[in-house]
Amino acid sequence: MNFICKPFEQLSTMELFEIYQARTAVFVVEQNCAYQEVDYDDLKSYHVFARDEQGGIIAYARLIPSENGNARLGRVLVSEKYRHQGIAKELVTSAIIQAKKLFPMMQNLNIQAQYYLRDFYGSFDAQIVSEPYLEDNIKHVDMVIGVG
Repeated sequence: MNFICKPFEQLSTMELFEIYQARTAVFVVEQNCAYQEVDYDDLKSYHVFARDEQGGIIAYARLIPSENGNARLGRVLVSEKYRHQGIAKELVTSAIIQAKKLFPMMQNLNIQAQYYLRDFYGSFDAQIVSEPYLEDNIKHVDMVIGVG
């Protein structure tokens, strides 16, 4: 799968539209979670995504730089019709590779993971570093992938 990685200012308006459409479909509609899905982190993030032949988003994640030289992986999704094909693993692998290139001094890639995905992220050697907590009424844990 061909993943693209772009900072916000290099996204075309159509790419941005498709990204926001996919994120809203998953995080607001599917998960029945009313919250401000588009936020200021988008402006400083690198957006990792793959598109289908029609331009729709197959998979997406964003890499958010931290002030301490680390980064955070967020908004990880695979569009519904592409799930259960191993694409999520490809996406996260690609995001980790991109993060290492973009943030060469990074020691940790941080994740606010939905609790049910803790084993998935664990397959990338992510370690749970918090107690479970609710965010937008969804159970989460903080996880860290040591990359340094």
